[in-house]
Amino acid sequence: MVNSAMNQLQQQPTQQHQQQPLMGPMTNSVAQQLLAMSSNPMPQQQLMGPKTNPMLSSMTNPMHASRQHEMMTPMHSQMKQLMNSGERNSAFSASDDNVIMRQVIDTHLPDGTDFDVKPLVHIVEEILRYATINATPDIDSTSMVAHTDVGKLEGKSYQTNASLTDAQQIHAHQTNAVLILNSLAHIIDKLACEMAFKCLSGGDGHTTAISLFHDVGNFHWDAKLALILAAFALNYGEFWLLAQIYSTNQLAKSMAILRQVPTIMEHSAPLKPRFDALNNLIHSVLELTRLILKFKDIPSTYVGADVPAMARALNTIPTAVYWNVRGIIACAAQISSLTSMGHEYGISSSEMQSWELSSLILKINHLLEFLKKQLEECNRVIGDKKEADFRNSFNQLFETIHIDNMKILKILLNSNDDPLPLFDGAIKKRVGLEVLRKRNVLLLISGLDMSRDELSILEQIYSESRVQGSRMDALYEVVWVPIVDPYIEYTEAMDIQFEDMKNGMPWYSVYHPSNINRAVKKSIGDRWHFRSKPILVVLDPQGRELSPNAIHMMWIWGSTAFPFTTTREEALWSQETWRLELLVSGMDPTILNWIREDKYIFLYGGDDIEWIRKFTSSARAMATAARIPLEMAYVGKSKKRENVRRAIAAINVEKHSYCWQDTTLVWFFWTRIESMLFSKIQLRRADDQDLIMLQIKKLLSYDKDGSWAMLCKGSQVLTNGHGSTMTQTPVDFDLWKEHIPTKGFDLSFKDYHDKLHVAANNCSRFEFPIASGRIPENMHCPECHRRMEKYIAFLCCHDQTGLLEPY
Repeated sequence: MVNSAMNQLQQQPTQQHQQQPLMGPMTNSVAQQLLAMSSNPMPQQQLMGPKTNPMLSSMTNPMHASRQHEMMTPMHSQMKQLMNSGERNSAFSASDDNVIMRQVIDTHLPDGTDFDVKPLVHIVEEILRYATINATPDIDSTSMVAHTDVGKLEGKSYQTNASLTDAQQIHAHQTNAVLILNSLAHIIDKLACEMAFKCLSGGDGHTTAISLFHDVGNFHWDAKLALILAAFALNYGEFWLLAQIYSTNQLAKSMAILRQVPTIMEHSAPLKPRFDALNNLIHSVLELTRLILKFKDIPSTYVGADVPAMARALNTIPTAVYWNVRGIIACAAQISSLTSMGHEYGISSSEMQSWELSSLILKINHLLEFLKKQLEECNRVIGDKKEADFRNSFNQLFETIHIDNMKILKILLNSNDDPLPLFDGAIKKRVGLEVLRKRNVLLLISGLDMSRDELSILEQIYSESRVQGSRMDALYEVVWVPIVDPYIEYTEAMDIQFEDMKNGMPWYSVYHPSNINRAVKKSIGDRWHFRSKPILVVLDPQGRELSPNAIHMMWIWGSTAFPFTTTREEALWSQETWRLELLVSGMDPTILNWIREDKYIFLYGGDDIEWIRKFTSSARAMATAARIPLEMAYVGKSKKRENVRRAIAAINVEKHSYCWQDTTLVWFFWTRIESMLFSKIQLRRADDQDLIMLQIKKLLSYDKDGSWAMLCKGSQVLTNGHGSTMTQTPVDFDLWKEHIPTKGFDLSFKDYHDKLHVAANNCSRFEFPIASGRIPENMHCPECHRRMEKYIAFLCCHDQTGLLEPY
């Protein structure tokens, strides 16, 4: 017989007793669980086919080094070595594990018999939940009932149906357990009797464990553990059932006296260290049991034995099962020693027994922590593979015909199966997805840093569409989809920011960012190139994708662009010409009045105050000399908002020209022009044969270089150019005014400016942030028409309040 380094708990002289069924009223929870486990034995039969999970095959443990000469080391010496070891997994360096596990493996002869152990383990959990007492029971003169320590064992290892009551869930588990026990009750009874006899007859823990392993040799590792744990719960539960009901049940009272229960409960206070250690050991055993069962649930399609973490777990599980069984035997021995030797012996040996139980807890907890790490790694692998599968199949969702849009929207907006996943910004209440059924849905996808300018303009467009009446109301619904970086921690500050944005929106919002899981976020990035800049994905009533990003259409044409399809986008462009109304749209009635009055109009931009002074003064002097009606409007710059604010302030004080006081309009002006560029790129219309595209590129390039100006007459755009040439042309008015009588002012100005422009040899440049996902394959310079070269630039932007934030 091999003597384990973990010496046995106190062994008592043989005092065999015969178990008797309790026949009292079965109102007690422990009694109900015990009744379920005490069903009449039937011939054993195979309940389920053999699993393919590698855990269920025979395993050895090569992780432990053999040091057989230390097998006789006293328990306290081994545990001291364990606690002082600096190795990361010191539990695995126990000197006798290798020899012990060879004996355990020799008992492992699975014959394919398999069953779902979860219902049985759940019954055991319920028994131990109500049978594990508090170390300081509440005992009065009339009642000796010990209060159970529910706190440590409150957590359930398996999820249950939230729609069922606790009683219904318990009944369901009991029903499943009864079906299993029809063929396994006799094995559990045999194990319970053998465990009780070995503990009373003085057998050491290792010998008892090997004997029990022989009895369950044909089962897989999870089933071995579940059956032995159930056998322990049967005996342990009977003891505490007597402790709980003997004061009110005459049969229980008589039996309790035979087992010395009243005396033990009366002297429970001095036994507190022993009870504490017993509670903790049972808790650790259950935790390790739950963890071992989780490995069986790991789908082999995602994690096989070739995955390192799974391989390490499979090699360790037999060892974990063995030491869990040793813990179970130690717990059984505690109760046996108390009932057979009495409370006096229990009190005298309490300190030593508690220390021995604590040593077992240390061993089991080391295994628990190691397996937890392996499970975390396996779950990470599963998550990564499931995420990859989801991302690969995401596109198929939009290529499949659906009855309505519910399936698509549930996947996109409700990963957590929330019954009310949306927040209605109009009524400020949570609502279900049904409000979107068979509606055109615009998914406004953005981060939590969406600018107030963007929200302000979108709200204006949205509100205008609703004001037009029921016809427009039926066109579309907007849903804000907040995307939070899955790799950063979601903080309270972020939640406050999210709630502030959500409550300020008039349309629907996803109730919380956690409703959108990581796989969906990444799929959104894959399919629709979302990075950080807001996009507007359009889905029809069947969930089909009408537009991968209609935000540009929304900025350019507003709700007029409905239904936001590529066909509609091309139709709108076919109706457009290069004119001033396209640039200013309905943004400003003052400029629209100038257009109707057919005045000459200078739009100009930049943030150089000195250039603004020189340009506006020379332009006014030219208009006076040429006797033309001239108006000027400052439209700012696409970035450097603070500089633009200072320029607006100077223009107002010095009365240089008309300008927009609200910088939101400045932002919207440049956003629309940029949207025109991206809309053309998205439609693959970014060629130089398109006049509108050519002029848009010029404007954006001028804005990057600094100051610029555009001269219009009414709706017609006459010319535009860099600040230097557009300033020099009015300054040189005397040099070209002689052509006005024959050519007219418009052509004379344009011809002279074009000569300066050609001489300046100014070419263009564009910046497309990589994260935008909308970089054209190639571009031609709008000035010289040559193919532009690509450069890689690293830009540091501290202008966090810029009008157009980086993508």
